[in-house]
Amino acid sequence: MSMSCFEVLDPCFSRLFVSTARLDLLYTGCRWAEGPAYFPAGRYLVWSDIPNDRMLRYDECSGMVSVFRHPCGHSNGNTVDRAGRLVTCEHGGRRVSRTEVDGTVVSLVDSFNGRRLNSPNDIVERSDGSLWFTDPVYGVESDYMGVKGEIEQPGNFVYRIDPRDGRLKVVADDFVQPNGLAFSPDESLLYIVDTGRSHRVDGPQHIRKFRVGDDGRLKFLGLFATSTAGFFDGLRVDDAGRIWTSAGDGVHCYDTDGTLLGKIKVPEVVANVCFGGPRRNYLYICGTTSLYGIRLPVQGVKTF
Repeated sequence: MSMSCFEVLDPCFSRLFVSTARLDLLYTGCRWAEGPAYFPAGRYLVWSDIPNDRMLRYDECSGMVSVFRHPCGHSNGNTVDRAGRLVTCEHGGRRVSRTEVDGTVVSLVDSFNGRRLNSPNDIVERSDGSLWFTDPVYGVESDYMGVKGEIEQPGNFVYRIDPRDGRLKVVADDFVQPNGLAFSPDESLLYIVDTGRSHRVDGPQHIRKFRVGDDGRLKFLGLFATSTAGFFDGLRVDDAGRIWTSAGDGVHCYDTDGTLLGKIKVPEVVANVCFGGPRRNYLYICGTTSLYGIRLPVQGVKTF
């Protein structure tokens, strides 16, 4: 069943959109759009155009797009921390950086056990101030998505940056290519994407679910969902705990039990999504070459 750009796979999905809503094309001209991060105080969105080594800025009030930073270390995933600062995963810099309120860019981490990171991919902050990020190899394999270089880490890990001393800790070490990640509204669960099928014919293209312990340790709870169209990549959670994830044919919406409720059909492969707007009910969508958006009757989880 299809209504406009929405595809209903479960009757529950009908309550999560308005049938007259349409997909807005906000900008086009990227090579691979990724990493949307919304700044509510300024009502603007920053996102990455990885191969072009630039970050773009969409002004929600005027509809204007400008270059936010170029070069930018081939930035990929971004988030806004609880102090309102931009935190960025850089393929080219092989680091996680933070943009201070005065515009200064500082490096938070760029190595583990004396070896350079691979190419930090996506990042989220927990309410205790810890930063969690994934580190696959996409940015060091060639000069397209980053800077070709030697892979120094013995695996592709998921890391946690301690908010007290900045120390780096591996929280998951059995992913093929860890990618997008997001916490549940109460932060008791962490969802992590594995796009390992990009490197192995029998590799994963799924989301795994973990219980987050008080000490920051993860307990694997099982597979949450396997993609039915291309790869999952970046994902976000609404305030009811539903997962809104990128996929090969648009945005897929999953209930908390892993049921695929429906899709927002997008004419390009989607890499990442982000809730924004004054009421957190405008879903920004990074398609391959474009930034899209659509207004929904649901709200993204409040992160600060």
